Amino acid sequence: MNQTSSPLRAGVVGAGVFGGYHAGKYASAPGVSFQGVFDPVSDRAGAVSEAHGGKAFDSLQGLIESCDVITVASPAIFHHDAVRRALLADRAVLVEKPLAATLEEARALADLARARGLVLRVGHQERFVFNAMGLFGDLPHAQTLSARRMGVPSARNLDVSVTLDLMIHDIDLVLALAGSAPDRVDAQMDAGRAGLADHIRCRLSFPGGLVAELESSRVAEARDRVMEIGYQGGAHVRVDFIAKTFDSQGGLALNPDFADAPEARDSLGANVAAFLDAVRGSGAGGPAADGEAGWLALETALRIDEAAGARSRI
Repeated sequence: MNQTSSPLRAGVVGAGVFGGYHAGKYASAPGVSFQGVFDPVSDRAGAVSEAHGGKAFDSLQGLIESCDVITVASPAIFHHDAVRRALLADRAVLVEKPLAATLEEARALADLARARGLVLRVGHQERFVFNAMGLFGDLPHAQTLSARRMGVPSARNLDVSVTLDLMIHDIDLVLALAGSAPDRVDAQMDAGRAGLADHIRCRLSFPGGLVAELESSRVAEARDRVMEIGYQGGAHVRVDFIAKTFDSQGGLALNPDFADAPEARDSLGANVAAFLDAVRGSGAGGPAADGEAGWLALETALRIDEAAGARSRI
């Protein structure tokens, strides 16, 4: 789709927290006409739409017909239906993670987007922070990685495991660095409700030699999001995603001022902008995750939950 001469009409499925964020990004984006929101809870759809100058749609189909590009920010169980219907209508889609609730659904969406030549992107926005630091640049081979992503209790995303809720961000980053799926997954659930993981630890071993140890919790006492990477030759970096700082050793070619870069200050906005550029044909999407990357992140997350004996969703 090439829409360089006329505004892209954009809409959002889901009027939760992230639906509101996406609505705000579209409403303020140049060359975009924000149309509104569809959510089964009409009051919420009305509030988000009104706040950003759009309207509340009575049906998903009505939103799809009125838009060129669509963000799907509903609960994961509804992703497949909304994304599929939008793709079948030849609309480009940005869907929040995870891509879908099951591997079969995720594969079907990735294949459908490819078959129809449509842009499908997944909301793995931490990639843009990584990119701003230079961690996707020409660096030595990563040999070890440890990541800790801890969150405090909240009412968000309790229909899925912490693996699909929080850890999937670090899973996606590890997969992007490794360039392949892990050939071994070991995991342990430390806390959970009715088998649904709230605190999980795992070890991922990759064919290229990278070993990654990840830990995520959504029942922690404080937020903490740190990653450490050890490279061939002894170089090392420690990243604090909350403070947006890093410490490095070994002469790594990283950007010390990355926190001032637009894609680090507003990674969601950077992902939306890259999505719109890809739709217009004016950019390849930068480090954005496509349908294949979304599928692989979901596949790895489900393998982790299975190894830990945990359920992935209610």
